[in-house]
Amino acid sequence: MTWLITGGAGYIGAHVVRAMTEAGEQAVVYDDLSTGIADRVPDGVPLVVGSTLDGERVARALADHEVTGVIHLAAKKQVAESVAQPLPYYRENVEGLRVLLDAVTTAGVPSFVFSSSAAVYGMPDVDLVTEETPCLPMSPYGETKLAGEWLVRATGKATGLSTACLRYFNVAGAARPELADTGVFNLVPMVFEKLTEHAPPRIFGDDYPTPDGTCVRDYIHVVDVAEAHVAAAHALRSSPGRSLTLNIGRGEGVSVREMIDHIATVTGHHLPPTITPRRPGDPPRVVASADRAATELAWKAKHDLHDMITSAWHGWLRLHPEAGRD
Repeated sequence: MTWLITGGAGYIGAHVVRAMTEAGEQAVVYDDLSTGIADRVPDGVPLVVGSTLDGERVARALADHEVTGVIHLAAKKQVAESVAQPLPYYRENVEGLRVLLDAVTTAGVPSFVFSSSAAVYGMPDVDLVTEETPCLPMSPYGETKLAGEWLVRATGKATGLSTACLRYFNVAGAARPELADTGVFNLVPMVFEKLTEHAPPRIFGDDYPTPDGTCVRDYIHVVDVAEAHVAAAHALRSSPGRSLTLNIGRGEGVSVREMIDHIATVTGHHLPPTITPRRPGDPPRVVASADRAATELAWKAKHDLHDMITSAWHGWLRLHPEAGRD
C-alpha cells in the first residue's frame, strides 16, 4: 500500500513516516510546511507541499501517487492559541478534514487513520480514561478534534471507508535528535527552555487533589505513538469497513513535579521549580486506559520516562548546545 501522510514533516508526523517506511510501507508526505520541516522527510519519500484545504491539490496527490491509505496528522494544535483564535482552528482542523475526506472518498481510498487527542475528554473525573469516558472538551482545539472524530466515523459508516481515530495523550521524546520537537508548547521542552536560560522551571499550581498537589498526566514516547499508527494501518488493511477509536497512552500517571525531578536527573540541571497560579482548564489527572489498543492492535507502549526525557534532551542539545554548559 501507499500511504499519504498529511503533516508528515511535523514532529509526530515525521516519526510516523519513519515507522511506516521501516515497516515496509510506501509513504508520501503532504504538508504545507507552515510548521513542518522539509528536511525531516526521508530521502526517497515524495513531499507534496500543499494545504488540506486545497481539494484539487489533495486529489492530484492521491491520483499521482496511487494512494491506498491516508494518515491525517496535519492540524493546528496549540490549546491556548485555539482559545484566542477559534476560527482558524475550525477552518484548518475541521474544514481541512472535510475537504480531505471528500477527496479520499471520491478517489476510492479504502483506509483512513485520524490523529485525535486526549483533549476530547476535557476534565475527566476518573482514575483511568477509557474510550467510553464522556467527551467534554474544554478548548476549541479539543472541540475540533472531537468534531473530526464524528466526521471521520460518519464518513466511514456512510461510505465503507475503514477508519481509526487515535487519541494521543502527552507525547514526548524523539527517535533521533534531528526529529525532536522544535516547539515549546509542552511540559518537557518548556522545562528545557527554562533550564537553558538558567531559570527555574515553572509549576502551574501545586494545590490539586493529587498526591503531591501537581497535575498528573500520561506521557508516551513519540516512537510508541508512531508504532501505534503502523498497527492501526495494518488493522484497517486486514479488516475492510472497520471503525476504531483508541486511546494511545501508557496507562501510567506522572505528576508535573515528578517529571521535573526526572528531567533534573537526566540533564544535571537541579533548579528548584517555582510555583505559579493554576492555568485555567487544567484537569488534576488525565491518564489513559490503553487496554483497547492492546486488544485491537496488539500494540503496547515500550518506552519508559527515562527514554523519553533522554532522547528529547539530546534533540534539544542539538538545537541549543549552550544548554549543556553550566
